[in-house]
Amino acid sequence: METPDTPDRNPAPAPTGIAAQDWAAASADPQYRAAVVDLLGALAYGELAAFERLAEDAKLAPTLEDKAELAAMAAAEFHHFEQLRDRLTSVGEAANQAMLPFGAALDEFHRQTAPSDWLEGLVKAYVGDSIASDFYREVAVRLDSDTRTLVLAVLDDTGHATFAVEKVRAAIEADPRVGGRLALWARRLMGEALSQAQRVVADRDALSTMLVGGVADGFDLAEVGRMFSRITEAHTKRMAALGLAA
Repeated sequence: METPDTPDRNPAPAPTGIAAQDWAAASADPQYRAAVVDLLGALAYGELAAFERLAEDAKLAPTLEDKAELAAMAAAEFHHFEQLRDRLTSVGEAANQAMLPFGAALDEFHRQTAPSDWLEGLVKAYVGDSIASDFYREVAVRLDSDTRTLVLAVLDDTGHATFAVEKVRAAIEADPRVGGRLALWARRLMGEALSQAQRVVADRDALSTMLVGGVADGFDLAEVGRMFSRITEAHTKRMAALGLAA
C-alpha cells in the first residue's frame, strides 16, 4: 500500500481566485470553461480506457479470486466514467465530443505500454494510473470548488494500490529475478506517462493556459516544472512500496 506522506502541520492556505469560486461563477470565463471541459473530457476517456484495460487484464488473472478483484476494479472505473459523462452533460457539453481530442494520445499510450503478462498489468494499473492521478490532483487544487470535488472523487483509489502491492511483492519474494524485469517496466511506464501528459497539455490551448497561469491564479511555468518533479518523487515512493528500484 502507498506510504502516506508526513502530514503537514501547517493548515492549507484558503483557496483564492477561481479555486474559491463555484462552477456557476467560474464558468462565466469562457477560457476557463473550455479548460474544464478539456480536463473532464480527458479524465472521462481515461476512466473509460481504464475500465476496458482492467476487464481485459482480468483474462490474465491466475485465479478466480484475482479475476473477480480486477472485475470489481473495472466496474469502479466505469462508475467514475459515468460521473464525468453526467457532469459534462449537466453543463451542456456532449461527453463524446469532449473526450474525442484525447482518444488518440491515450490509445497510443496504452498501445505502447500493453502488458505482456499478469504482473506487468498489475504494475501498470498501480504505477501508470497513479502517475495520471497525481497529475490531475495537481490541477484540481486550482479548479472551482464544484469541479474540484468531482475530480477528486473520481480519482479515489479503486483498490489498485493494496491489491497490486501485495501481489507484486509476493511474486518478487517467490522469484527475486522478477524484480529487475518489473523495475525496467515501471521506468518505461513513467517515461511514457509523463510524455503523454505533456502532449495532452501542449495540444490543448485552454488547458495549457490554465496550467501556466493564464486562468489559474499563481501557476507559472516554473511551477509546472515543480509539479512534474513532485509527480516523479511520488513515483519513486510507489516503486519502493512495490519493492522495486526506481
